[in-house]
Amino acid sequence: MLTSHRPGAVRLPEGQIMKISVIGAGAIGGNLARKLGAAGHDVQVADARGPEAVAPGVLETGARAVTLDEAVKDRDAVILAIPFGAAAQLTDLFASVPAGTVVIDTSNYYPHLSGRVEAVEAGAIESVYTSELLGRPVIKAWNAALAETQRTKGVPAGTPGRIAIPVAGDAEEAKRVAMRLVDDTGFDPCDAGALADSWRQQPMGPAYCTELTLDELPAALAAADRVKDAAVRESMAERFAALGADPTLEDIVEMNRAAHR
Repeated sequence: MLTSHRPGAVRLPEGQIMKISVIGAGAIGGNLARKLGAAGHDVQVADARGPEAVAPGVLETGARAVTLDEAVKDRDAVILAIPFGAAAQLTDLFASVPAGTVVIDTSNYYPHLSGRVEAVEAGAIESVYTSELLGRPVIKAWNAALAETQRTKGVPAGTPGRIAIPVAGDAEEAKRVAMRLVDDTGFDPCDAGALADSWRQQPMGPAYCTELTLDELPAALAAADRVKDAAVRESMAERFAALGADPTLEDIVEMNRAAHR
């Protein structure tokens, strides 16, 4: 079932400082590290190439660069901001992560970037596949908003027109934690159902990178169609090329919305 929640509608751990690690220091991981650090959380960032590979700007709100081993020790939540399929390289690392640590997956499956994954092409749900690679449950969040949207359009709770981000997962308490963190990054969290439903927020469905509000997002999630959305995804490179050499964020969002009109 798809339901929407405004901040405060569920019992989120409001005001609690959390120990969070972000694995991956690219555009998404960097955004999350900065925003969660600015929200007052204890944030660590790890890159597979080592702490020295984390750009200084990622640490500007107080996050610390650490090793991968350090990133999974004594953390309330670990956010995976890594390419789809790379979780296979973290299986041994996560074998020692306590069951109570919330693991959040932000990845998206793009065959032209990661190569075709047979299991996903055969129908496996992307984040269910990631969960199986890690050998533990995950929550899906932050994958359905462009990096530039996340960087520039987060606003305080209650701001009219605030963009919503879908959050899917099977463990309700872990999902509530993820929803609180989405709120802390400047977006309304929307309960998008079980992890098996997370295909509804994957590329290139009506809910994917279309900057919808909390009132609009549930209908977009419900309108997702796996066959049509896969076809839209396959045509993305052609449609993106049609935007010209220097498309704006607004151009890209409109392109995504137009694909489902």
